[in-house]
Amino acid sequence: MFNLLVVEDNIQLQTILKKQLTQEGYDVLVANNGRHALEVLENHSINLMISDVMMPLMDGNHLIEAVRHDYPDLPIIILTALESIHDKEKSFLKGTDDYLTKPVNITELKLRIKALLRRSSQPFETFIKHKEILLKYKEKQCLINDQIIDLKLKEFELLYKLISESPRILTRSQLMDDIWGYDSESFERTIDTHIKSLRKKILSPSLEIMTIRGLGYKVNLL
Repeated sequence: MFNLLVVEDNIQLQTILKKQLTQEGYDVLVANNGRHALEVLENHSINLMISDVMMPLMDGNHLIEAVRHDYPDLPIIILTALESIHDKEKSFLKGTDDYLTKPVNITELKLRIKALLRRSSQPFETFIKHKEILLKYKEKQCLINDQIIDLKLKEFELLYKLISESPRILTRSQLMDDIWGYDSESFERTIDTHIKSLRKKILSPSLEIMTIRGLGYKVNLL
């Protein structure tokens, strides 16, 4: 059985979500704000977290930052009334895996939960080695000449995906769906921002991140 954590300060909605997801077969824990959620995470094994953004004491985006520091692999779905592109991009850049706006469609939420749990449980190679570059998936570390490169979680996952699929071209929508769990073209600039950052950080003559105009990106291993 999967354990879900619902972080929502609206008690009525919190109760509805817990009831619906419990009926789906999940063990559901709840928290009223970000600080409460961190306490639950410390004391329970959680497989996926669903969180509001606008909450007292600690909001959803600050919660994502804290979770990504201590639980980098935990799938996160933001569920909020905030629906602007700016708000969505902010949460994705903080590290959320998916984003839904209220009023919630319970059926869609259940489908996205299943997709994230399926993706997070898929096995990966433990590492990728190419010349002086080493990627350790479990530790989420990138090393070049034995020096750790400071990558954010999504930067690491994006680089790992591109290298593991090299020399295949991956579209922005494929990368968004695989890494962020959201396939809307509205967030293509999120991919571009992370690619730009990777190019600045991954300084190696053995690897080239290429933009394929009109298609997406690929990595050439040299």
